[in-house]
Amino acid sequence: MNHLILLFSLFLAPAFADKESQKTNQNFSSNNASHKRLKRDWIWNQMHIKEEIDTPLPHHVGKITSSVRNNNAKYIIEGEYANTIFKVEETSGDVYAFERLDREKKAEYELTALIIDRRNNQSLEPPSKFIIKVYDINDNVPVFVQKVFNGSVPEMSPVGTSVTKVTAVDADDPTVTGHATVTYQVIKGDEYFTVDDSGVISTTRADLDRENQSTYEIIVKAKDAPGSSGDSSTATVIITLTDINDNFPVFKHPSFHFKVPENISVGGEVGRVKVEDVDEPQHRNTKYSFVRGDYRDTFEIVANPFTNEGIIRPKKPLDFEKVAEYRFDIEATDPTVDLRYFKSGGSRSISTVTIEVTDVDEPPVFTKLPYEFKVRENDPEIRTLGSVWAHDPDAAKRKIRFIRRRASPNGDYIRVSDTGIIQLPKPLDREFSSSYNITVAAQEILEDGHLSDRESHAQVHVIVTDENDNAPELVYPEEPRVCENAAPGKVIIRISATDKDEISPRGFFKYSLATEDSNFSLVENYDNTANITVKYGQFNRELAKIHYLPVIISDNGDPELSSTNTLVISVCKCNEKGNFTFCEERAKQVGVSIQALVAIFICIFTIIVFFAVITLLILLRKRHKKDLSGLGRNVAEIHEQLVTYDEEGGGEMDTTSYDVSVLNSVRKNGIKPEAVPSPYAQVQKPPGNITSGAGEMEMMIEVKKDEADNDRDLLPYDTLHIYGYEGAESIAESLSSLASGSSDSDIDYDFLNDWGPRFKMLAELYGSEPNEDFVY
Repeated sequence: MNHLILLFSLFLAPAFADKESQKTNQNFSSNNASHKRLKRDWIWNQMHIKEEIDTPLPHHVGKITSSVRNNNAKYIIEGEYANTIFKVEETSGDVYAFERLDREKKAEYELTALIIDRRNNQSLEPPSKFIIKVYDINDNVPVFVQKVFNGSVPEMSPVGTSVTKVTAVDADDPTVTGHATVTYQVIKGDEYFTVDDSGVISTTRADLDRENQSTYEIIVKAKDAPGSSGDSSTATVIITLTDINDNFPVFKHPSFHFKVPENISVGGEVGRVKVEDVDEPQHRNTKYSFVRGDYRDTFEIVANPFTNEGIIRPKKPLDFEKVAEYRFDIEATDPTVDLRYFKSGGSRSISTVTIEVTDVDEPPVFTKLPYEFKVRENDPEIRTLGSVWAHDPDAAKRKIRFIRRRASPNGDYIRVSDTGIIQLPKPLDREFSSSYNITVAAQEILEDGHLSDRESHAQVHVIVTDENDNAPELVYPEEPRVCENAAPGKVIIRISATDKDEISPRGFFKYSLATEDSNFSLVENYDNTANITVKYGQFNRELAKIHYLPVIISDNGDPELSSTNTLVISVCKCNEKGNFTFCEERAKQVGVSIQALVAIFICIFTIIVFFAVITLLILLRKRHKKDLSGLGRNVAEIHEQLVTYDEEGGGEMDTTSYDVSVLNSVRKNGIKPEAVPSPYAQVQKPPGNITSGAGEMEMMIEVKKDEADNDRDLLPYDTLHIYGYEGAESIAESLSSLASGSSDSDIDYDFLNDWGPRFKMLAELYGSEPNEDFVY
């Protein structure tokens, strides 16, 4: 066919050329007389060539022709592919292709034709463009846009449900019939799926079950030229079945057995039952229920949303002594299963559950919770309110001891004996607290007499009933005031009262004045308040600026109680409108709390004890000083003269200044001091040869030194200087201060107090006896 078209175009080209030549000749003949140059035209049709021609090169494409009649004319072509792929025979104008053409690479070529004078290369005609089109042949195979396609479809879908679409393309010319038409065919898996001419894949069966096979791999072929063998290609399609909820859960075991201690907490986990659901997790909605057994009020089964397990939990406490084993049947089902795709085999799965309760040492159990007692306040006769009771729930049946743990309010108001008796050590006061709460602990007594470390608790509430033991009290208002020119009947203030006791059902307080001899009156309001009004009017501020009005308030209790309360009313100056202009400020009563009084008394007691201790220390010091002064007087009376000299002295005059009669009398009478052994004596001096005459004083000094060394009650010899007599020749008389305290001298040494602190010591020693000892 293509050959015929090409030959037809080649035959038509000379015909058109002859026709144009005739027209040109006619015009030339008719216009010869006018000597006008005629226009010459290119003569050819559009050129065509078939792709992939298998004959030897070059291949003839067509012929370009001009109306110019010139023996020196020459044809040339220009363009991108001129003189490479395409060349022209310069005298005849025949165009040839020197390469095999591929339409899929380039479908047409555009060139430019020229005719020139070969002598001077001058153009004989203007250039003209022409196109060479390449005819298509069916030389390309349909190609899929991808090698592998993916699709999905819900399982158990009806026949004809669309899955996915595949696409293949053909590079041949689609305008040529059969060259680019693609058809599809399933060559593997056609028993489950099919494909139409548009590439849509659909199901051919309604029983595709994901639980049996979840994925399918099919092969689709694409070919062109329908009705003939044609060329083809293939692609792989992977189809996944998506899950639907079409399966019921099934227990993995026909029975389950669990052990649990009896002290498991309510809501604790006893165990887990497991089921198998072949559907995917999002379609697992297992529900558990009791089928047979009387313990559905004891246990519950809750499904775990993540594992689909059934968790068994107790709904109330378990007791081994009452029920040691539980047995019941449970069922697992799924209410969300789509019954349209329900498979045969039953929708119920039943399993038997056995729960074995193990015994544990439990704390005592109280027989009644909570305990409540009522007692009348301030009743001295009530000492026992009742008792609490608990027992050992275990088989050992041990004895129970009761202990009080906590109390509110805190204090020793309620006691609990070891046997559980609730006692009152003293009457209760409802005004202090209207109820008392204690926590009682019960512990088992073990076989060895010790208490078990496990205990239980019970709350004991004691309600105190009221008795009328408090009189009502006035609620003092803020400084009641009245104008001195107030008219009779003027309301001064409204008063009210409060009562610590419970309000009587009969209602109101009664108010009255203790005396009628006042310028005030009281008017009952019958709503637990009363008004204080002016009785006569015209108060005299000169006589009294403050009035003290006693008010009696009584309740309606049994017995009836009353109290007298003083209302302090100030008389003030007022203006014409009745507004207060001047009132005396009265001293405000400052109340002191009990705690403050206790603190004050403790401070006072501490100060008294402190001063008592100081006084006792002063007295002890005086006594000690008197003992020392008495010891000094005794030493002075003996006229012992123990003197230490660091100089030679004044000869015989100095020697006569000492009274040695005592020493001589001691020697003449043969009196020798008796040495008293002392535990403090460390060294005893050996006796030496005592010389007579001038050595008598030396001997006496040695004796006194030995006495001082051996007698613990004497003062050390080297620290006590005793001056009994200074000698008659001394013009200053005695310089000793030891005997001056008992001196009968008439000299008044009080003037030393005026000489300043430097003479304070002498003033205290020689002055008058002070009231207190000087503290060093």
